[in-house]
Amino acid sequence: MSHEQVNYGKVKSHFQVTRADLPLHCPMPKDSKWDSHPRVFLDIEKTGDAKCPYCGAEYQRAE
Repeated sequence: MSHEQVNYGKVKSHFQVTRADLPLHCPMPKDSKWDSHPRVFLDIEKTGDAKCPYCGAEYQRAE
């Protein structure tokens, strides 16, 4: 997965995820914890993409 830290300031806001990243949640494990929002699980299986309701990070399933 191509991933940089996500926080409210948004270093990067679009991410490609693979099956290894499932179940998908935001913030991701490598994100800083001290300035993050609560963990929210995102359903990416049905449509292939998801958007975090807290920070707006967009995730897309890589084929």
